[in-house]
Amino acid sequence: MDNSPSLSAGPATANRGGMTSDVSRPEARNPRGFADRRARDLAAERTILAAVSEVYERYGFEALDTGALEYADALGKFLPDDDRPNEGVFALTDDDEQWVALRYDLTAPLARFAAQNWETLPKPFRRYAFGPVWRNEKPGPGRYREFVQCDADTVGSARPEADAEIIAMAVAGLEASGLPAGSAVLKINNRKLLNGLMAAAGVTAEGQKLGVLRAVDKLDRLGPGGVRLLLGEGRKDESGAFTKGAGLNATAAERVLAFTAVEAGERGQVLERLANVVGGSAEGDEGLAELAAIDAALTSLGVESDRAMFDPAVVRGLEYYTGAVFEAELLLQTTDEKGKPVRFGSIGGGGRYDDLVARFTGERTPAVGFSFGVTRLAAALKAAGRDLAAEVRGPVVVLVLDQTAMAEYFAVAGELRAAGIAAEVYLGTSGMRPQMKYADRRLSPAAVIMGGDELAAGTVTVKDLDLGRALASGVADNAAWRAERPGQMTVPRADLVAVIRKILQARP
Repeated sequence: MDNSPSLSAGPATANRGGMTSDVSRPEARNPRGFADRRARDLAAERTILAAVSEVYERYGFEALDTGALEYADALGKFLPDDDRPNEGVFALTDDDEQWVALRYDLTAPLARFAAQNWETLPKPFRRYAFGPVWRNEKPGPGRYREFVQCDADTVGSARPEADAEIIAMAVAGLEASGLPAGSAVLKINNRKLLNGLMAAAGVTAEGQKLGVLRAVDKLDRLGPGGVRLLLGEGRKDESGAFTKGAGLNATAAERVLAFTAVEAGERGQVLERLANVVGGSAEGDEGLAELAAIDAALTSLGVESDRAMFDPAVVRGLEYYTGAVFEAELLLQTTDEKGKPVRFGSIGGGGRYDDLVARFTGERTPAVGFSFGVTRLAAALKAAGRDLAAEVRGPVVVLVLDQTAMAEYFAVAGELRAAGIAAEVYLGTSGMRPQMKYADRRLSPAAVIMGGDELAAGTVTVKDLDLGRALASGVADNAAWRAERPGQMTVPRADLVAVIRKILQARP
């Protein structure tokens, strides 16, 4: 007797057709914050990942893939304070009653991996990684609970040149992904500058320092007025919700605002202005020296200030950054599906985190990295009119017009596949017109038609579907192009592969 659990959502009864009719059927729906992605979306992400991976490997970084699950205490920022560590992550108990969680990012798993394998790794250890991450946060427009990230990190080097190389590589990677030069800029700062400024202002408590960082991180959204409130007693938003501030006095708050007011721009000039604001404190001077070394390295790498600039307003929200921080800002004009302007802002970021590996080893291990959201970047490119998924095409579809000739249809598909051309035989039960509609919905470049006449004569009829789409989109005025591409042709069976290749190569 089968005692396995039933997957039915409720009692079922048999109907006359032999199928069951559930009294209570589950609603077909996906969880909030988890998106279904079809071939076009996946193709855009794969295009980005392939281009960026090639850049990272050219810089000498090796690929690393860690598992989706980590022990919850290894995630650092989300150490469990209660019985269930579900703040920000999706967690569950393992069979040994230890809490494990889906990775929140790709940096915490790297820190664990480095600590676990440090003795056998080449040092510094340079790795890149990509894959999905999961965040148990409130979803919203363009904000998902599952999305793809791509990271590159150097573990084991404290040199500012390691920071500069990550920045230069991030610039090159974003441009390789489809962003034209000048459409994004890396903005760079150093946490030590703000730390030195806070020390000079008498801000020493860690909680108060964190409050200052969080306030400054909201500068682009709230402006100086809103940040001034968050640096002081707090701010009430439009809904009436109150956010407690860092508690600085007015003099200290104005010093922080003066620091953030130094305009981003040419790196050497920004350094001079920053020295006038934060110079004199030991940690502030250390941060200035590190930025000067980053500037020199970036200049030697050919990365000028229009691609990577210093900006004191960049602080990054994560608490584990210890030195240089940077953020990639999209400059392209972007619009939504209705043609209205939309601002994407940050499309990636990173910085130096010298204390993360030490959580496992007790010894400080310098590290620096950059991460960008692949899903977000693909959406930004699409909104800027550079839809990478537009390159996606479906397979050539071989229409079925004679059920007794299935062997011939599959033979044709086999010939195309052997020549490296994606192809499929239509396996539905519809007639010719619905089959053509099916091929068009698949974005097929062509349809192969073999009815009784073609089978008897040893020929095939090829319908150029790419041509039809191009004409429909406004290429009809190109008479020469149209003359060279008949919309439908009948050719000997032996010429099929050559004809299909010509269609593929002549895409408008």
